[in-house]
Amino acid sequence: MGFFERYLSVWVALAIVAGVGIGNLFPDLFSGIAAFEYAHVNLVIAVLIWLMIYPMMVQIDFSAVKDVGKKPKGLLLTLVINWLIKPFTMALLGWLFFKGVFASWVSPQSATEYIGGMILLGVAPCTAMVFVWSQLTKGDPNYTLVQVSVNDIIMVFAFAPIAAFLLGISEIQVPWQTLLLSVVLYVVLPLLAGIVARYRLQRNADADALAHFVAKLKPWSVVGLLATVVLLFGFQAQTIIAQPLVILMIAIPLLIQSYGIFAIAYLAAKQLRLPHNVAAPACMIGTSNFFELAVAVAISLFGLHSGAALATVVGVLVEVPVMLSLVAFANRTRHWFS
Repeated sequence: MGFFERYLSVWVALAIVAGVGIGNLFPDLFSGIAAFEYAHVNLVIAVLIWLMIYPMMVQIDFSAVKDVGKKPKGLLLTLVINWLIKPFTMALLGWLFFKGVFASWVSPQSATEYIGGMILLGVAPCTAMVFVWSQLTKGDPNYTLVQVSVNDIIMVFAFAPIAAFLLGISEIQVPWQTLLLSVVLYVVLPLLAGIVARYRLQRNADADALAHFVAKLKPWSVVGLLATVVLLFGFQAQTIIAQPLVILMIAIPLLIQSYGIFAIAYLAAKQLRLPHNVAAPACMIGTSNFFELAVAVAISLFGLHSGAALATVVGVLVEVPVMLSLVAFANRTRHWFS
């Protein structure tokens, strides 16, 4: 891990503090940025999210999908966790806490938006940092690539229907056009751009051309993430100052979801007798979230100042330290697997 990746949770925390501070000092600045949108998509946020996503998409080799049959159990575990369990447990926890435990502390409208943001996190399995978690757990890089590639293909088709279904039963009206536009803008187009760039770089006689290109892009990915966090917390600055407990209330079910999903996946991997270098990345993919996509869709569906957008941003804050703790646990329990 590079310097920025190693201390990413620190930079995210500082970005949050900066966003809240600047947002309270210069609210008109953020109001102007919020108004800079087209078709319900904020153009500034769109550029920053592309900065985050594109370097990761370039690293995905879709030709590796042909190797999926070599170790089907690990891929099957990932797909079951990502698409048949995780979205529904996230929706259940959101409903349980914000329609039950915390119902007397938040307004019905805010509760509904927080649940919406959590659902969007749950329906978006990680594409980005999985490569880092896999490396830290000494995972099989080729198999991790297959898992990420297959998940991205499924996400293109499954994200919108599952999100719409879960948001619908949570009494939220879903604008399908906006949701589909977000999937195209933040998944399909970056994937296509990544495939084209990868193909052109691999045609280069220099075998290290792709690695050099990705290395140059990585700092921009971190810049995009931190700038997005600053903006999002700047948009939410007055709400955060007025209701500081909201962040904690959102974080509690997200923490339960993350550790619970990992426990389910890790125990299942052990029962399936997966090798550790396949089991660990499979569980990491199922536990972590594609928060860039969740943030983008939350903004498109509910608005920049919504509780849903805030919930997805809290997911960014929670994810990095949680995943690092799970990496440490996976490494300590390597002897559990053959």
